[in-house]
Amino acid sequence: MRYVLPVLTVIFMLLLSGCVSASPKEQSARERLQQTGDLLQLPSSRPAQPAPDADAPLTDYARYAVLRHPAVIAAWHDWRAAVAAIAPARALPDPQLTFEADITDTLMTLMPGLMFDFMTPGKRTAMAAEMTAGSEVAYRNFADTVLRTAADVRRAWVELAYAREAGGLYQAAIGNLEQGLALSNARYTTTGMMASLEPQVRLQNQIAEHHSHHQAITDRIAAARARFKSALGLLPTDPDPAWPDAALTVTPLPSEEELWQRTLASNPGLARMRAMVEMTVASVAVARKSGTPDFTLGLMTDVKADPLMFRPTATVSLPVWREKIAATIAAAEARRDAAAARVTADQLTMAAELARMLYMVRESDRMLTYIDNTALPNLTRMSAIAEAGYQSGAGEAGMITDARHMATLMRLERLAALRERETAVTDLLLMTADAGPAGLPLLSNSAPTAN
Repeated sequence: MRYVLPVLTVIFMLLLSGCVSASPKEQSARERLQQTGDLLQLPSSRPAQPAPDADAPLTDYARYAVLRHPAVIAAWHDWRAAVAAIAPARALPDPQLTFEADITDTLMTLMPGLMFDFMTPGKRTAMAAEMTAGSEVAYRNFADTVLRTAADVRRAWVELAYAREAGGLYQAAIGNLEQGLALSNARYTTTGMMASLEPQVRLQNQIAEHHSHHQAITDRIAAARARFKSALGLLPTDPDPAWPDAALTVTPLPSEEELWQRTLASNPGLARMRAMVEMTVASVAVARKSGTPDFTLGLMTDVKADPLMFRPTATVSLPVWREKIAATIAAAEARRDAAAARVTADQLTMAAELARMLYMVRESDRMLTYIDNTALPNLTRMSAIAEAGYQSGAGEAGMITDARHMATLMRLERLAALRERETAVTDLLLMTADAGPAGLPLLSNSAPTAN
């Protein structure tokens, strides 16, 4: 009997040594998590870098935002939690201390013991694979958050650039109208009652209207700055960043076919759905292990007996309800099939969204081509003709003002079309996973190394 305890101890140690080790996928996920965390400006790692200068490119502002935005940090911690949950899934259940006593008038037996629950390595490997696939879903959520944060910065930057340039154009329009009003007043003073007050009244109304537009643009600039500051991850109480002063320009795009191929390969939503398919595939493997029995081994000893008495215990689960096992597997397979179908459904949605955004871009491009190649050149010629006629005495100053005013309004139309185009381009860049700052290795389109 004295050899029972050492023998059982050896058996327990052998069973414990059979713990499932970390798979290559889990190791890859941990390495990628650590590398990403080293890049992020976590509160516990290092102080945040200062915001970019006013003349910095848009990519610098996007980089600043994705490295410190609370939404990105929160998504990274969610990913970290998912990676950390893999190890408990492949570990053995915790051992249990047990106690048993027989009591009549006195304490007859006192039997403390230790009990271990055992799952087969195959079941724990399947559970770890499911959690690893879940960590990949969490990573794809993190990648989506990074791209959306960068896209929000770009949208806010476009809006701020538009509002600033529109404010300058309205100021120019007011200056042209005031100059025209001064010329009309001078003509009226010179000709007296022979001249009409209609041009002055019309110009005064236009000046008042443009002052109203300029005040609205001033409010729009304030709102755009608040939006831009929020997109950078700065609170209202934080110091204002240097407001960018770059002008809106046309962003070139690849062909429709290339955009679609990039969407299929890199779209964050599709990548997340594919990761969910992998997770459901792993859950099917876990469900198929539900027919494998689990074991419990334990040992108790009566410390009052002389000599010591040992009581080994053992239990085994009996998964005999075949209908229950079959239903568990069927439910897991249904979730897998649903996840695969959602990938196809998302591809259909992406195709429709791509067509819609390309239409918006092309419509804006047609408007920009018309304004640049036809409308503005014609208005420039009209302005030159009006100035020549006024200098020769054959025309009126109002014609010069009207031509300049029409050109300014056309530039406002051009600016609005450019804003619509760049907003649609931002959505396209987000769809193709190109919205993130270049050269920042936060994202990877490849999955962790397979087992």
